[in-house]
Parts: sequence; C-alpha cells; structure tokens
Amino acid sequence: MGRKIQEYFFCFMLYSILGWIYEVFLEVVVYRWGFSNRGVLFGPYCVIYGVGALILIFSLGGLQKKRICVGKIPVTPVLVFIGIVVITTVVELIGSYIMEFTTGGWLWDYTRFSFNFEGRIALNPSIRFGIGGMIFLYLLQPLFVRLTEKMPPKVFRAVTGIMAFLFLADVAALVIKAVV
Repeated sequence: MGRKIQEYFFCFMLYSILGWIYEVFLEVVVYRWGFSNRGVLFGPYCVIYGVGALILIFSLGGLQKKRICVGKIPVTPVLVFIGIVVITTVVELIGSYIMEFTTGGWLWDYTRFSFNFEGRIALNPSIRFGIGGMIFLYLLQPLFVRLTEKMPPKVFRAVTGIMAFLFLADVAALVIKAVV
C-alpha cells in the first residue's frame, strides 16, 4: 500500500512540475508576456495539474483499457478525450473558486476566448487540456509507470521522500507568509 501512495505522489509531483513548465512556456514563448511564477506555491509546480492528473488516472484509467466500438470503429479514445475535457474543465472551474476563496483571485483569465464562463473556463483551453490529457494518459503515464517500476525501492523511497520534504516545506513557507 505504501508503494502505491508513493507512486501516486510521484505522479502528482511530476505532473505539477510539467504543468508549471507548460504554463511558463505559454506565458514566455507563446504569448510573450514575460516570466512569472505560474503556481501558488514558491516552487516550480502548478498543483492543479497534479490533482487533475490523479483524477484522470482514477476516473479514466479503466475506460482507457477497454475496447469500445461502434460497429467496427473503436471509439474508446473519443470517449476518453470527451471525459478528459469534461473532467479538466470541472477541475479548473472548481480550482478557480477555491483560489478565489483562499487568495482573492485566480491565476488565469479566459474572457478573451469565445464560449467562456466568467473568464474561469472556456472551450479553447478545455480542448487543449483534452489534447494534453490524451498525451498524458497514452504516452507520459505509461512512461512514468515504467520509470517507477525500474527504480530500486530504496531509490524510489529516497526520491519521493525528498520531493515530499521540499513540497511540505514549500506549503509551510506559504502558510507562514500568509500568517505573518
């Protein structure tokens, strides 16, 4: 059981870091707005991506493994894509409300996109999250699973322990900063 929790925490951290890299890439390279820390913590992670990844693993992992066809045409990837779009959009909407409640605002504004709701969610980013989620579920997650399986148990425990220490220190620093 402990190993499974470590694997999920490892995934949470990796996808939080990848999400931060994605956000910074968009901000610096695509939109050319300049650099800013795109997370709510001090370190290079967007927690919402880690949470979203775990939700996708738990909710769509079983569907992804099934072979569902309409006639002879496999539709499982289409169903997984739709599931990703719906789930990530709901996670982003809930995340925006949580951030607004805890910090007074949220880190994105989709008012410039068509089909947006209060600037919190919009069709364009939801489709991008669907594409990213497909890359995540069909390419990255299997790669990360193989990576964790090949790590010796002691090394894996050390890596996840260091990640947990750094993450908890970051959360503690944020709480201290908020209190002081």
